[in-house]
Amino acid sequence: MGKVEGIIKSEILRLAKKEVRKVSRPLGRDLRSLKSVVSQLRRAVLGLQRITTSQQKELQKGKAVLEAPLEEVKESRFSPRLIRTLRRHFGITQKELAILTGVSVGAAHLWEIGQFKPSMKKKAVMVALRKLGRREVRKLLEEKRARWWKGSLLRAGGNVQKRSGGGDDF
Repeated sequence: MGKVEGIIKSEILRLAKKEVRKVSRPLGRDLRSLKSVVSQLRRAVLGLQRITTSQQKELQKGKAVLEAPLEEVKESRFSPRLIRTLRRHFGITQKELAILTGVSVGAAHLWEIGQFKPSMKKKAVMVALRKLGRREVRKLLEEKRARWWKGSLLRAGGNVQKRSGGGDDF
């Protein structure tokens, strides 16, 4: 009788292991897929944290930086019509768009008529601009203009002619 008991026990054990495998294999697959999702999210969060810290440093220095995550930039599409619509949405001119993106007015014009496409760096700036409101864009534009004006005055430095204020100009 001991031999039959041993055979029954081993068969029960084999069937139990089979049932456990049947349940645990799909769970293992789900676990692996969730781990990959978590690692992707962790990478995305780290990238966003890097961007946030760099933007905070720039804000502390007084400079406003427009950046967007690389994945978002790659997914974004900018047709000439979309660039024009973005500019009109903010109520800015091509010159102001050029100031915001750091290009010439001609480059902004060529983007809008479709002769050239913006580089990835400039696309990142426009993706970041899309996330801003009109007031924020106006404020950013004023900051950039002030910085530009201050820089142009410094560049002119010694070239600015001053009138002698002796009072004998009459």
